[in-house]
This record gives sequence, C-alpha cells and structure tokens, in this order.
Amino acid sequence: MLTSDFDYHLPAESIAQEAAPRGQSRLLVLDRTGPERHAQIGDLPRLLRPGDLLVLNDTRVIPARLFGRSDGGGRMEILLVERLGEREWEALVKPGRRARPGSAIELDQGLSAEVTGKRDDGRVRLRFSEPIEPHLDRLGHVPLPPYIHRPDTPEDRERYQTVYARRSGAIAAPTAGLHFTDELLREIERAGVGIARVTLHVGIGTFKPVTAERIEEHRMERERYEIGEEPAAAIRGARAEGRRVVAVGTTVVRTLEAAALAGSGDVEAGSASTDLFIAPGFRFQAVDTLLTNFHLPCSTLLMLVSAFVGRERILAAYEEAIREGYRFYSYGDAMLAERSG
Repeated sequence: MLTSDFDYHLPAESIAQEAAPRGQSRLLVLDRTGPERHAQIGDLPRLLRPGDLLVLNDTRVIPARLFGRSDGGGRMEILLVERLGEREWEALVKPGRRARPGSAIELDQGLSAEVTGKRDDGRVRLRFSEPIEPHLDRLGHVPLPPYIHRPDTPEDRERYQTVYARRSGAIAAPTAGLHFTDELLREIERAGVGIARVTLHVGIGTFKPVTAERIEEHRMERERYEIGEEPAAAIRGARAEGRRVVAVGTTVVRTLEAAALAGSGDVEAGSASTDLFIAPGFRFQAVDTLLTNFHLPCSTLLMLVSAFVGRERILAAYEEAIREGYRFYSYGDAMLAERSG
C-alpha cells in the first residue's frame, strides 16, 4: 500500500492545544456493525461489557526536553531519546548544525553535555558531566509533541501523564490513557471489567514519520516493553474464555501483539523490545477492542488503527469526527473501536 493512502485533511483548529479535564472528553464509538455513535469517555462503564479485560500502559513520561547554550552562546534544545549508559544518552539536538562531535552544551547549575558522536540521521550521542536523571525534575521540560504550538507549563507535568503512570522511561505519553480519572477506573471495575497493566516505554520510533512511498518499506524503531506474570495470566484467561481484551492505546496493542507473536499466539510474561509495524493485512491475535485518540495523517499509528478497523471505515470515521468538531491528537478526544472481522 502507498503511504498516501492514509492521508486526510485536518483543519488546524481541530488540533487540541490544551487537554480537556480528565473524564470529560468526547468518544466516537465504532461497533463492528452499525453506524458511528457519539458518546463521552464517562460512558465507558456502560459501553464495556462485564468480563472485558481493560489493559493499560503504566509507563511514566520523563521530563526529556532540556535547554542549554552552545560553545558560542547560542540556545540549544535537547530531546533525550534513549539512555545508553550511566552518563550517556542518544538525543535529538536543535539546531543540529551546532551539535558537532567534540562540542559542548552548557546546562544550568554547572551541568554540561559533550557531543561524542553523530549519526547520519542527525541523532547525537551525549556524555553528561554527571548522571542527568536526578536533575530532570528541576531542569527538564515536558516533551509535548511539536503540533502543540506553545511552551510546556507546570500543569502539563501532571496532565501529560496518566493517573496510573508508575514506571519512568517514556519520552511521550500513551495518550489514550490521559482521559481516565481514578474514579472512572473504579466505576469500570464496579461494572465487572477487569484491569491489567503492562509497560511499553514510548520512544521516538512511535512518532517517526513514514517517508517511504510504500508502507512496507518503513522500519519501526525498537521500544522496550514488559508484561508481568499476573497481567499475562489475566490476558490468557480472557482469551481462553472468549472475553474481550480491550487495549487502551496503540502502545498496548503493539505490546500484546508483539508478545503474542513471540509466544506463538499466547501472551507470556517477560521483558523484550519490539519493532513491530502493524498495518493493513496484519493478523491480530491478542486484542479485540481498542480505545485510542485520533492520529496524524500518514502515520504508523493511523496505519495500525486502519489495520484494526479497516482503512476506508477509519478514514470515514475521521471525516465524521472533523465535521462534528472532535479534537485531534495527543490532547484531543477518543475513539472506541471493535476489531473488524
């Protein structure tokens, strides 16, 4: 398939710049048959079925954006991508032309980072003067996506995390989970729905643009995930009993489907990394229903949802959402979709 097959026009005013209060987002419901229905995220306790298993990604976003000065005094921006060692990180640096091997970036409070290498794709290897993690809460900024055209605020520190975020390591939020409140999760459990938690640390690869003309030429980057013994058993039990596994977000889909592929169909406990690229034609083995936000044109996330629902139906649903004034992307509204077929 062509990357252009997943293009659509989105008015700029449809891109959410601020998050709605938790629990108050709109929800577009796509059943396996029948027309789209308009609801609210607070309707989930009645939209889910008793016996369903809701699977959450409990990764926690680190304040991965740093600002400093180059050797010449120019402003520099660092986005931490992956920890390589005690003091070493792979990162994206702007402006890239100043990030030459051997150059230094001065941060606040006497901290600095030396550029020790640079890849052909522009990523750099940084060696900090001391481990940077203990300083991130003071010096780091929330890594809001580039389509949110404003600086991060103190409110984003809390709002760009799920209420169940526990394990630090992501550089972007699993945004489908941003809609939940603790009370909504309790209501869902009271409705007879089980809840399980897995971890996938969202990395830069999830949002890497698809530049290839044909989607099969695109290569995802690896992201780390972990599934504990208890959630793995709960997922296997739901599958064996014919109960629905409901993934909260595309990161949960990739985690469970990668584990199912590794386990010959069964989701087993363990830690691994995955570069699984899900596009139309993929055979799902673990997930029946998906709660997700609305995604960028020509993105791997839109391709995943198209594989789950059907490309034509998902693009038609997006057109409906635009007409009805839904808010798109990370701080936007949500969709609840059953898997086609």
